[in-house]
Amino acid sequence: MCGLKPVPFELTSYRRLARIDRDASASYNRTSIRMNLTALIIDDEKLAREELQFLLDSAGGVEVVAQGTNGIEGVELIEEHRPDLVFLDVQMPGLDGFAVIQKLMDRNRLKGGSEQPLPQIIFATAYDQYAVRAFDVNAVDYLLKPFDQARVEQAVERARNRIDGGGAGVNGAGPNATGASAQGDSPIESQLEALLKLLNRPQGAGRGNQPAKLIVQAQSRLLLIDQADICFAAIDEGVIRVVTQTFEGQSKCRTLEELLELLDSAVFWRAHRGFVVNINHIREVVPWFKSSYQLRMTDKRQTEIPVSRAQTKRLRELFNL
Repeated sequence: MCGLKPVPFELTSYRRLARIDRDASASYNRTSIRMNLTALIIDDEKLAREELQFLLDSAGGVEVVAQGTNGIEGVELIEEHRPDLVFLDVQMPGLDGFAVIQKLMDRNRLKGGSEQPLPQIIFATAYDQYAVRAFDVNAVDYLLKPFDQARVEQAVERARNRIDGGGAGVNGAGPNATGASAQGDSPIESQLEALLKLLNRPQGAGRGNQPAKLIVQAQSRLLLIDQADICFAAIDEGVIRVVTQTFEGQSKCRTLEELLELLDSAVFWRAHRGFVVNINHIREVVPWFKSSYQLRMTDKRQTEIPVSRAQTKRLRELFNL
């Protein structure tokens, strides 16, 4: 053997086993980092739920633990399962996606918040990217319907990165970038709070002359419109129509009182129990029966809106009649 001593069999076997054990341990550690995320799918459309379930199964890395068919059921499922991730439809009967988030945050704060952090939220919507730019602003992800395999995988990866990073935003932004409150809200709660404020409240205050925005559903689209463009809003059988000079849609508010809270009180006036008007879009004041009036608006139809007797005095004050 040219003076070389043979390595004992026992030592060779030990080294081989040690290497195998080391490789297996490294493989286990890599796998453990990529453990499955638990998820819920909340959507009132069965086909949308099935499609998303199929795409997630194909992508791997996500275990869908339950599905919900409406917002109310979604709140209960989220509290029951405490998933890592929720795919949440925007437009649903009962509670829409935004109302689900608001209810979860309200309940979470009553319970102490920090002990039960909110899951990562991925909104599912049929509306175009103009409407959902608000989601990008607040590091909350969204998927457009019909779903795309690559986009689903990207959204899941973003959510995983936020979870691994302790809730940081999509682009690595932490709590300071998303406005975490002094009360100790988690980053995801701060992101969602900012999103709800952007979608549901006037944005002009404290921001110069930037016009306030309002979210309006027009056919299959969810649009952010300037308040200044609204001619009037009317309620009929519980549905609030919002009319501009170019289109009309529906508000997700349930009452005119709720809508008025979002509007500039210096511009919007409740001329009648069923109508709120933008005084800058009144084209003509038309005298009517028994000292009453109607308002002819600037929309395409030049809609005539009655002024209630209780508001006649206010009308005279506005226009010095």
